[in-house]
Amino acid sequence: MLDSFRDSFKMPDLKRRIFFTLAALFVYRVGAHVPTPGVDAAALGRLFEQGGLLGFLDMFAGGALSRFSIFALGVTPYINSSIVMQLLAVVVPSIEKLQKEGEEGRKKIVQWTRYGTIAFALIQAVGMTGWLSGLGIYQGNFLDMILVVLTLTTGAVAVMWLGEIMTDHGIGNGTSLLIFAGIVVRIPEAVMRTGSLVRLGEMNVLVLLLAIAIMLAVVAGCVMLQEGQRRLPVQYAKRMVGNRMYGGQSSFIPLRVNTAGVIPIIFASSILLFPYTIAGMFHNSVAMAIQQAMSPSSPIYIVLYIAMIIFFSYFYTAVVFKPEDISSNMKKNGGFIMGIRPGKPTTDYIEKVMGRITLGGSIGLAIIAIVPTLMTNLMHINTFYFGGTAVIIVVGVALDTVHQIEGQLLMRHYEGILKRRGGKGSLLKL
Repeated sequence: MLDSFRDSFKMPDLKRRIFFTLAALFVYRVGAHVPTPGVDAAALGRLFEQGGLLGFLDMFAGGALSRFSIFALGVTPYINSSIVMQLLAVVVPSIEKLQKEGEEGRKKIVQWTRYGTIAFALIQAVGMTGWLSGLGIYQGNFLDMILVVLTLTTGAVAVMWLGEIMTDHGIGNGTSLLIFAGIVVRIPEAVMRTGSLVRLGEMNVLVLLLAIAIMLAVVAGCVMLQEGQRRLPVQYAKRMVGNRMYGGQSSFIPLRVNTAGVIPIIFASSILLFPYTIAGMFHNSVAMAIQQAMSPSSPIYIVLYIAMIIFFSYFYTAVVFKPEDISSNMKKNGGFIMGIRPGKPTTDYIEKVMGRITLGGSIGLAIIAIVPTLMTNLMHINTFYFGGTAVIIVVGVALDTVHQIEGQLLMRHYEGILKRRGGKGSLLKL
């Protein structure tokens, strides 16, 4: 593996992409430490020490929210806008038509997504500023509040731009890498804090060992979900082309257990965070009830979280996985699944198998996301920084990035980072 990483830096194009990604992440981390003027940093720090949903929000912002920096909104507005556009593409025929128009249609959808990002950023910036003003953490007149709102909105647009250029000119998905970086940089602080709790006797060593065991199990489960696949055997008929005989060999269609990756986790979390932000704009009993209901430890939140993870697993799989195209390509090349007629029966069979796989994958994803939170609540570890959502995002983004680097290496006849013995690439088979 070390040799493969060394080889990746021998290729100028791949090396440039890696360094570009690292430079963009550095800019993002610098922006996360540039404070917005007028905020009582000490009072804000004490507020975030209470944990709960605030810590969960801060995780997606990479610590920028607890500092109320210019990047305090993080990637949440962009994700919310992307979710809305993908949902509209399902129900609005004109947007669905744009998706099928190739590059020009994609450019228009990207442009509308950017406009939506600005709108969501404005709403969230107003809500956060009003919420902090009501708590007495931010004190300023109306013009000062406008300046803060514009600063936060501009920061959200800058984060969106960083994510897009990282995707285009770097390695991996830029938006996911920004979330990944925000989580990873907080791991050393969490380890030191946990060590202090053990030394002070506030945390039992056995409880800590149990939490570590759960974390390792979650990591293993994430890898199995990301790498697992169901292989549909495909047989190709023999056919004569010129003077040569083609076909007759067997192959397979790899159907991933978790086709959507970490997208359902990110989408579900972002949507559930939005009502909390809107409720912060108001100071009444209804708003407080909404904020309590949207706490990650509340039963309502957990139920909604599970339902949305399953929904977005199916939704995103339907967006990226097209059984009709697979069936059509198989028919053109003389391929068929044993016992299934080519054409629509093959499409229906692939859809049926994919539906079952996605159900199992989405349930597994939801379990991994909530089990650590439930165990943390049962063990009453209020300050221990660990959650299934963070682990899934870190493992999923890391695997996706490594696979992209591996693909670049394989295209240039280098040995891949992830070695597969004898061609066996599945860690989980159904």
